[in-house]
Amino acid sequence: MKATRGAATGASLESKHQPELKQVDQILLKQTHTAAATFILEAVKHNADRSTISSSLEELTFSAERIEIFYCTYQTHKKELGRLLASIGRRTPRINDVSWRLQYHVKNGQVDKVNEPFYLMSLNTENEGSSEDINFTCTMEQLQDLVGKLKDAAKSVEKASQM
Repeated sequence: MKATRGAATGASLESKHQPELKQVDQILLKQTHTAAATFILEAVKHNADRSTISSSLEELTFSAERIEIFYCTYQTHKKELGRLLASIGRRTPRINDVSWRLQYHVKNGQVDKVNEPFYLMSLNTENEGSSEDINFTCTMEQLQDLVGKLKDAAKSVEKASQM
């Protein structure tokens, strides 16, 4: 759905900047824009070579000159588009390091004595080359629960890698 909206917006913008496109049916223009964007992204996704792209465009009755122009432009922007495609989606950050500190609540504003330990946790993560620290606090019970869940996740990953 997002690709269609983006394509529709792009087609509408083109018709505003290029008066000759105002005469073209706007729905057809949007569909054409979507088809072209999809073709290019699929070519990048599958690392299409010159012959694959050429034969696909020949089926659409592109001239040899237009195929050459398309392919040269495609080659120029292929790496950038590949990086953009790789960045789409939900990638979880990789945890590089964990640091922690034990704190102790002696009292708070509502009660004179609390006497409750808690942990200040800091996860140093990396995602797409950039690092970020994720900080949170937890009680001893919450920390034990987290450690148990991490152990379960590690076992699941180990089992999945053995299949």
